[in-house]
Amino acid sequence: MDTSREILQFLHYNPQSSREEIANGIKFDGSDTTLKRIIASLVQNSNVVVNGKARATRYELSPQARLLMPLNLDTYFEKDIDERQIQTSFNFELIKEQLPKVTIFTPDESAHLKELQIVFRKHLAEMSENEYKKEMERLGIDLSWKSSQIEGNTYSLLETERLLRESKTASGKTKEEAVMLLNHKDALRFILDNPDYLKKLSISNIEDIHTLLTKDLSVDRGIRHRRVGISGTNYHPLDNEFQIREAMRDTCTLVNGKEDVFEKALLTLVLLSYIQAFSDGNKRTARIASNAILIANGYCPLSFRSVDSIDYKKAMLIFYEQNNLYAFKQIFIQQFEFAVKEYF
Repeated sequence: MDTSREILQFLHYNPQSSREEIANGIKFDGSDTTLKRIIASLVQNSNVVVNGKARATRYELSPQARLLMPLNLDTYFEKDIDERQIQTSFNFELIKEQLPKVTIFTPDESAHLKELQIVFRKHLAEMSENEYKKEMERLGIDLSWKSSQIEGNTYSLLETERLLRESKTASGKTKEEAVMLLNHKDALRFILDNPDYLKKLSISNIEDIHTLLTKDLSVDRGIRHRRVGISGTNYHPLDNEFQIREAMRDTCTLVNGKEDVFEKALLTLVLLSYIQAFSDGNKRTARIASNAILIANGYCPLSFRSVDSIDYKKAMLIFYEQNNLYAFKQIFIQQFEFAVKEYF
């Protein structure tokens, strides 16, 4: 790890540190002049903020760095759940104050995504309507399978394909697993039949998608009004219905106010999962809503087929616990690239 990244990692867990504390914390063995130069560069690049003067000078991460700096997932999850230094409660400043000021994708990342979108549009123009429907059906099967697998569904991809195409359930599986997969199919069909549905994000539209995804499952409808826990983390989502609705409204305002479609889709994906507005089905709703935004704007949807379920969960957990988007952003970019190359 280079010194700049070490400093960022240290300040992530030790805000308002002096230069001496930084040097001791990262076991820096260079000169003080070199350390001053490295920190000055981080300040100039808007990764570090300076507070105070002379001996009272202290350093902390900028909002952009805190949200987007690389964090090593393997190192992070070496610590047990109760040993990790995390933000256990909902960050009220995140959606209203921090994310509106941040540009999520770097210029290189943005250029790469836009190039992929151009390829998608070119291929789309060369396809017949029937070819497009077949590709979307294939993507939909993969998305239904992977989205359900992330939630613990044990259907294989081949079993999912047979269920969604031939309505044949797999032996040894529960009825609920089949229903979960069929609900994905219905939700995706609804989005494709109503491509402008999430041109603008709203609470009622999110609730509609959640209702489709949880039909005939033992899941309460509507915004929850009681506490819910998340396995694998000590982060506790909001448990007040009024605050949950406020967070949802703020999310809709944030997403609708963004011009970049990729930012809209990524923020919807992570924030609906972070808020946990429903008693169950939040991440499924987030994945379909995110895809609905891409489709509404003529962008390639994601199947998430090639993502490892554990990596997906870890990226989500680190956002819950640290409000850090880096790992999930990488998944989003990789899955957009995969979808463009695999389906279209």
